[in-house]
Amino acid sequence: MASILKFSRSAAKLSKNGNVLKAYKNARTASTAQAEVKQALLNVPPTKVTSLNNGIRVATEDWGSQTATIGVWIDAGSRYEDAKNNGVAHFMEHMAFKGTGKRTQTQLEIEIEDLGAQLNAYTSREQTVYYSKCLSKDVPKALEILSDIIQNAKLGEAEIERERGVILREMQEVESNLQEVVFDHLHAVAYQGTPLANTILGPTANIRSINSSDLRSYLDNHYKASRIVVAGAGGVNHEDLVKLAESNLSQVSNLDNTYPGEIPKLAPCRFTGSEIRVRDDSLPLAHIAIAVEGAGWTDPDTLTLMVASTLLGAWDRSQASAKQNATVLARASGEGDLCHSYQSFNTCYKDTGLWGIYFVSDPLKIDDMIFNIQGEFMRLCTSVTDAEVERAKALLTANTLLQLDTTTAVCEDIGRQLLCYGRRIPPHELTHRINSITAQNVRDVCYKYLYDRCPAVAAVGPVEQLPDYVRIRSGMYWLRV
Repeated sequence: MASILKFSRSAAKLSKNGNVLKAYKNARTASTAQAEVKQALLNVPPTKVTSLNNGIRVATEDWGSQTATIGVWIDAGSRYEDAKNNGVAHFMEHMAFKGTGKRTQTQLEIEIEDLGAQLNAYTSREQTVYYSKCLSKDVPKALEILSDIIQNAKLGEAEIERERGVILREMQEVESNLQEVVFDHLHAVAYQGTPLANTILGPTANIRSINSSDLRSYLDNHYKASRIVVAGAGGVNHEDLVKLAESNLSQVSNLDNTYPGEIPKLAPCRFTGSEIRVRDDSLPLAHIAIAVEGAGWTDPDTLTLMVASTLLGAWDRSQASAKQNATVLARASGEGDLCHSYQSFNTCYKDTGLWGIYFVSDPLKIDDMIFNIQGEFMRLCTSVTDAEVERAKALLTANTLLQLDTTTAVCEDIGRQLLCYGRRIPPHELTHRINSITAQNVRDVCYKYLYDRCPAVAAVGPVEQLPDYVRIRSGMYWLRV
């Protein structure tokens, strides 16, 4: 109710300037988001967690539904690689579906189809995930299959050669996605000289040379019980899943916690303010990202930075008139025709992060867009208002909770949080923590991370009009008297 009253006062002030509709829409958006959050928090089941004797953690959220998602989350990704084996984690993810000691690839595919289930996996910079969506009655079979593919993958030379070609084609597809290209470049300059600078897929030379010995070495050094979480959501009984995990994952020797060599350690990744420009005048539009070092998952500033990112928002030309948008940068971008689209981002890792904006613009509008972005950065540090923060908090809370409306989304949230935080943050706690953030908190945290900081810049396309780095750096503070 307090936030609605604040928006009402804002509406009274704006009415003097003929902007009643804008204020009304802002208030309506906040109040609607608050109502949706209250509805989402109703009847949320608890997250149960059990640790097996070998260190594997089993976590579930039982909805009592007829479908379920179960998965295996492993604390291993491209950040644990070096220049010689960069790409091996993603390569291993592909090989997991090419047959095991018990099943050929064809048998594996037939079993999944007979269940009417889905089997999938992905690799990030810090995690590797294998998961299955199935009927709740088929959870035992699905977990047995997942256990088989991560323990007994058949790393045959013929399968490796076939998958090598698949990954090379995937790399070509990624290179055609300019947003992916820009973010890979952004990581490369922001974390230069550290493992976070590496791409997830790895360089072409590595993909062509990775062999079964490299894959087996990676498995032996990283797929360890203490780094594994088995998560389930939907129609999943916790005690039953614990017993299934014990029988399928706890009684085997290759998932113990002994290492053949030195125990892999997570090297700290320093942030370096710098830039990279890949000029290509054959492209019609410039794709640019500007970011500062953000906070890691467990840092107390993370949620405040998420609120600040929500304040920046996102916009593209397919949306309605920017004049009615509650976000200052969206109004400036739309009314001034500064860009085709932009989106804020807050990418978190265990001990660091990237916070900033990615935008697509006409070449001649780049300078103006950068000027407006940095002006908004400084406004967040010095003069963001209570009403804006209340709206951003409501939208962030609603968007975060409403994304958890499928078993797969909840299962992923459980697995990721247990690896990042060591526990699952319940929705009511997350809501309380977001609601406790004030405008002064936002100003203080933004001043800490943004004001007079060296940004990382990555630009691809016709970027001749992008200001030089010294000028961009000078835009990261305001001279005040």
